[in-house]
Amino acid sequence: MSSWQIYSIGFAAQILFSARLIQQWLVSEKEKKVITPALFWQFSLFASFLLFVYGYLREDFSIMLGQAITYYIYIRNIQLQGDWKKIPTALKFFLHVFPIFIVIYSYNNNILDIHKLFNNENIPLWLLILGSTAQIIFNLRFIYQWIYSERMKASILPLGFWILSLTGALMVLTYAIIRRDPVLFTGHIMGSVVYARNIIISRREKNHAS
Repeated sequence: MSSWQIYSIGFAAQILFSARLIQQWLVSEKEKKVITPALFWQFSLFASFLLFVYGYLREDFSIMLGQAITYYIYIRNIQLQGDWKKIPTALKFFLHVFPIFIVIYSYNNNILDIHKLFNNENIPLWLLILGSTAQIIFNLRFIYQWIYSERMKASILPLGFWILSLTGALMVLTYAIIRRDPVLFTGHIMGSVVYARNIIISRREKNHAS
């Protein structure tokens, strides 16, 4: 597959990620509080699907790790909002087994090609560690959000989610600049603005409530 085709997949994922943030931001600005629209999670899931493929094609372990952490959390949030049952059964099955299929496909003669992921000549070990750490911090926000939402029995984006988002995004931006990855850079430079704005809205909402 050519470089422009691979980048097209990555940019398509970032367009979906950006669309979810813009929609969430506009709705929240209108309501003067942080809102989580249903499309936020639907866009997130399909964007994660595409970005996982992009990471695989780029042989970039940190990107794949980041999406693997949150993929099923997106599905769970769609379930919490009651929209999962609206998705066709065949598509739901495919979305569930897709990550497992990629892992199986990655095996060559029953041996996982670790060399391709951890010994990429374009990603030295220190950069791989930086990228992986950035992705872990960035995607911890969804583990935090998931636990919070399960406790509240509703899909909610609390203040801590946006703080982790901004911290992780700035780290991923650093990785993207060093890696010279236009897909990651484009997605996270705009996302950082939205995360910062949601922190302001969340703090203002909290102050009004107290």
